[in-house]
Amino acid sequence: MSSNSTVEPKKIFKDAEDFLPINGTDYVEFYVGNAKQAAHFYKTAFGFQSLAYSGLETGDKEKTSYVLQQGKIRLILTSPITKDSPINDHLRTHGDGVKNVALWVDDARKSFEETTKRGAEVAFEPVVNKDDHGEVVTAGIKTYGETVHVFVERKNYNGTFLPGFREWNSHYNPPTAGLKYIDHMVGNVGWNEMNTWVEFYKNVMGFAQLVSFDDKDISTDYTALMSKVMTNGNGRIKFPINEPAEGKKKSQIEEYLDFYNGAGVQHIAVATDDIVSTVKQLKNNGVEFLYVPETYYDDVLDRVGEIEEDLAPLRELGILIDRDDEGYLLQLFTKPVADRPTLFFEIIQRKGAQSFGKGNFKALFEAIEREQGSRGTL
Repeated sequence: MSSNSTVEPKKIFKDAEDFLPINGTDYVEFYVGNAKQAAHFYKTAFGFQSLAYSGLETGDKEKTSYVLQQGKIRLILTSPITKDSPINDHLRTHGDGVKNVALWVDDARKSFEETTKRGAEVAFEPVVNKDDHGEVVTAGIKTYGETVHVFVERKNYNGTFLPGFREWNSHYNPPTAGLKYIDHMVGNVGWNEMNTWVEFYKNVMGFAQLVSFDDKDISTDYTALMSKVMTNGNGRIKFPINEPAEGKKKSQIEEYLDFYNGAGVQHIAVATDDIVSTVKQLKNNGVEFLYVPETYYDDVLDRVGEIEEDLAPLRELGILIDRDDEGYLLQLFTKPVADRPTLFFEIIQRKGAQSFGKGNFKALFEAIEREQGSRGTL
């Protein structure tokens, strides 16, 4: 599909075979250097709440994991507690980042069989974990870089999270920031690898291509990238895949690949029903966002048309606006959430739009280039 084509999403989704099928994102697991402190950060900065814990006290002698929840979003923050843990290798290579993207399915064994027989590389075979609250079946397949998709079948489980975890009751649970669910998750892959992974999601997982962007769509005077968005049949899982494109200077994708040392999850887009309220709270909590010049707002309504929101708070907060045939969207991007310029978050509110903010790409990437310039990596 050409980058400027407009196709009704329902028709695109029918192109997905959806032989798994996937009910939604179950959780996203980060490997981090200090899970206890990372959990405090995500609670304080992003408004997540304590949910579950696993570690020495629950019998895990290798790692510690804290589980946080907000709306339908669940994050696991995991750190090694032994010097020989393979998690150390992941941290040494990549720094803090996403390791496991877990997908909620009705039948984990079937999902594993369907994907591996189509060529998926095994991360781990199906395993059944039990406790007093029932059982959960999980299985894993490898994707780009060291990222793993974990199939989670929990229909026979009524515990807090997963067997091996206990409820984490904390006196400190700051107010939520209004984050509802994961809208999409973006993967950065190496030069000329985008189509390889597009084919993976199409042929191995039964996804369809929702939209594509080339270097004419996503470029500035200095840098460029290519992107294709893959979706499952019900549209609950959307995975844009980015690769670098030739430019005069080093693109944000190249910077990511250099510091992450390979392919990985670039950003997680989380949805809200009130982006002004959410962003105000996140900023007050200390979350840092990319700066967009006020000149962006001089003609934005001429481009996107009438919107329900007052433009003044959007301008004040730096929130971007874009429109497609279905409606419009509001979005804003954080700066990287760790010291390496790798993983960041997107806050998004959809007012009918099914797209990804194509009209904002130039302003967004110029903002990213300003950050790269300050880091000396442009």
